[in-house]
Amino acid sequence: MEKDSHLEKAAIRGAVWTMLFTGGLLSVVQVMVGPPLLLAERLLPGGGWVQVVLAALFSGWLYTQMFERAGRAVWRRRIWLLFSVVFFLQLLLGIYADSVFLMSGKLHFPIPGLIPAGVFYRGGMSFMPFLFLITILLSGGAWCSQLCYFGVWDNLAAGKSGKRQGIKPAARARIRWTVLVLFIFVAAGLRLFDIPAIYATVIAAFAGIAGVGIIVFVSHRRNIAVHCSSYCPAGTLVSYLKYVSPWRFRMNDRCVRCMACVRVCRYDALPKESVLKGRPAVNCTLCGDCLAACRHGALEYRFGRLSPLAAERLWLGTTLVLFTCFLSIARV
Repeated sequence: MEKDSHLEKAAIRGAVWTMLFTGGLLSVVQVMVGPPLLLAERLLPGGGWVQVVLAALFSGWLYTQMFERAGRAVWRRRIWLLFSVVFFLQLLLGIYADSVFLMSGKLHFPIPGLIPAGVFYRGGMSFMPFLFLITILLSGGAWCSQLCYFGVWDNLAAGKSGKRQGIKPAARARIRWTVLVLFIFVAAGLRLFDIPAIYATVIAAFAGIAGVGIIVFVSHRRNIAVHCSSYCPAGTLVSYLKYVSPWRFRMNDRCVRCMACVRVCRYDALPKESVLKGRPAVNCTLCGDCLAACRHGALEYRFGRLSPLAAERLWLGTTLVLFTCFLSIARV
């Protein structure tokens, strides 16, 4: 009973801090950003404050639901799917109903993988690449496991636990860097030679269709998120840039090489060779799905001098704050 009471108090404390940070960040957006980013403020003057309060309460409630490891993976996929559905619903409303549902009132391709290429095509930074980099700094790999409105479909296509047909690390690295360089090269060429926008649009559409094809025909068959872990240029940058973030995910000396974690990882970040080496592969997104599968407590988050448990709870709160802010703001 005492242990249960302690866990309940810890969950409540975490939920309160999550609500405070979510409400604080969205309040800054409500006060400082113009024209309004919060949809409720666009639809009704003052409505943004109602959205801030509801979003803060929602983030705190999510923390209590995801506090225990056992159901966290299921909840992660549920809320990630919710975010994607809300995002694409607003896109459809923006196209067919009113441009108020679009971030800037202008339409562009909703393909996260084009974020790196967009910098070279436009010849400079914009809001989305800046947000992308800040997200990596604050949460490491969370972009690829909870914050990308496209990646959730790849995660779902990867299926449930079971046999996963992974890709050899060397082959994956070659594929990833080839695709990233190709995207950047094409984007820079389009700008350098002042190619008409219609051609850039066709190329972007082709890249998006190719990504969907990989999700439908490759990820589903291999039972791993091939689009996110091997094709998406944004995912490639996340995999390597996440090391600028203080978050780490490690195996400790309690690992007995039972390989239970291998069967649940949808990103192929825990192949047998990585487990034997005692560390996840570079494509680990820090999603934490493997935590509940490990009966030996061998997998843990690290953050500075915090204990692994404190780091895990801080990670959960940080990610949920970012998720709720994305849910409230992100649109095309």
